[in-house]
Amino acid sequence: MEETPDTADERDRLLVKRFLEGQGDAASGIVDRYQQRLFNVALRMLHNVQDAEDVTQAAFFNAFRELRTYNPRYRFFSWIYRITVNESLNALKRRKPTVTLEDQLAIRAPGAAADGAAEDEDRVGKALMSLKPDDRAVVVLKHFVSFSYQEIADVLEIPVKTVKSRLFTARERLKLVMREQGL
Repeated sequence: MEETPDTADERDRLLVKRFLEGQGDAASGIVDRYQQRLFNVALRMLHNVQDAEDVTQAAFFNAFRELRTYNPRYRFFSWIYRITVNESLNALKRRKPTVTLEDQLAIRAPGAAADGAAEDEDRVGKALMSLKPDDRAVVVLKHFVSFSYQEIADVLEIPVKTVKSRLFTARERLKLVMREQGL
């Protein structure tokens, strides 16, 4: 049975309350509910599995450390997604530009056929990385997490109008980059 937003919010509030009361299994419940989704957001933002794992871990660490500041009148997922997006943006700022061997050469086993879907996904990921981090965050939250404009505004703490503007600009940039890549 799929949770409705109300029951999901109630479950989140209960887990937070139990955690703050010292019930350690509540932390596992929160991690179980959000680990994959937070990792996916970080991966789309960073395009690097190790960095996404590090950001996800840091997001949970920071969330648990600051859980007392969470206001249960608001949706928990918005709060924890905001932490993840901020951690991803911080990781991007710390990242030094590098060129990997993978960027230089496409290494394939002799006679191996290219997986077109995987290549297309990789191209989309690289096109996403061409966006400014703030624009990338909007695209990831809208198209990969399926957040509403209001939810994105809540997570990023910006007006809905700004979300729409960034999303329009980011989509136009993505179209151009993907066209250049032949997608």
